[in-house]
Amino acid sequence: MCLRYGRDLWVLVLGKFPTHHKIGIPEFKYVANMHGDEGLRRPYIMVKSPTILHPRPLLSGELCLLQTVGREILLHLIDFLVNSYGRDPVITRLLNNTRIHIMPTMNPDGFEATKVPDCYYTRGRYNRNGEDLNRNFPDAFENNSASIQPETQAVMDWIKNETFVLSANLHGGALVASYTFDNGNPVTGSLKGYSRSPDDDVFIHLAKTYSSNHASMYKGTGCDNRQTFPDGITNGYSWYQLEGGMQDYNYVWGQCFEITLELSCCKYPPADQLEKFWRDNQVALIEYIKQVHLGVKGQVTDKNGNPIPNAIVEAKGRPHVCPYRTNEQGEYFLLLLPGTYVINATVPGFKSMLKTVEIPDNTGNFSALKQDFSFPEVSDQIRSRVTSCPKTPLYQELTWASAAVKPTIHILVLMTVMLVIFK
Repeated sequence: MCLRYGRDLWVLVLGKFPTHHKIGIPEFKYVANMHGDEGLRRPYIMVKSPTILHPRPLLSGELCLLQTVGREILLHLIDFLVNSYGRDPVITRLLNNTRIHIMPTMNPDGFEATKVPDCYYTRGRYNRNGEDLNRNFPDAFENNSASIQPETQAVMDWIKNETFVLSANLHGGALVASYTFDNGNPVTGSLKGYSRSPDDDVFIHLAKTYSSNHASMYKGTGCDNRQTFPDGITNGYSWYQLEGGMQDYNYVWGQCFEITLELSCCKYPPADQLEKFWRDNQVALIEYIKQVHLGVKGQVTDKNGNPIPNAIVEAKGRPHVCPYRTNEQGEYFLLLLPGTYVINATVPGFKSMLKTVEIPDNTGNFSALKQDFSFPEVSDQIRSRVTSCPKTPLYQELTWASAAVKPTIHILVLMTVMLVIFK
């Protein structure tokens, strides 16, 4: 991914098929260093390679003067996965059945701008243009007036071009797993101090998966006496309201469940603590990746077996404000906890198809339940027209629609009362 001023954001991809998407294999990603000041001083030579499964020689590199906790942990993770492949049966199966994308730094300029490390804040938090990248994405609840930055646009394009199912972004400054929504309105329950998504149960499970497998996050101890997080997790909005965040964007527009992992109270801990940070997070990082195999997956095809892109596939009772659709290969992936669900597949212009499924916990088998849909009325000449949800405050529009319905109901009640009186 190349930024406007010629700088690259590097992603390393690991898996049996690292160079391309393979039907049935879900896409996962980790992103770190979104805020450039969340790190510590440590020399490191970054290997610039777009794809990797086995160790690669230094292709071209740069000497970095700083290293963030998130960056360091993800680089350790890459090394661990590569060296465990073919030796550790669990890691081998994980890589054979998952395509894992790792972006060690999303904000290289902010990272290098941090000349004097501080535990809590430096100007390196922002990018070259002085923008906070975690306030820079389109927002589903209110108009975000911030100008889209090159780093943000590159990540948005990346999300659009891949079929990401699960993700996490790594930060510093606290010790907690935070989940969607970060922003909210009355439609999502914000008046009660909690912004609930249609998949709230899944997000709680995902956050707990990480915190319970972390060395200490599950204890819920905050970074000071005033702040605690039961089970080491929090709804983002309950913690603090955030407009233009990346995890909400992933969920609404990317069809990707993302949580935010705050991994250190001090953004620049001493370098000799790096190894401990890796040990504290190693199991949690792996267990979290496994959750990409939760739920159900499959293909939507026409009468000739050809894939139907852009078909809507949702679990009944879990409507997304921007409906989840199949990719170019007709694939869908829905993260769902074990249980019974009705899956609704819709090709615009044709009758919907409903299938009841019993979903087991298949994360240990590295494959979600497979459920395909075939539309016998659809031929390869008739395809669902490509559409996309507008990058507008979709939940704000729901609020307006809800408010517009209420006067109509009141008028109907009033008319009924008047009719009874008149009679």
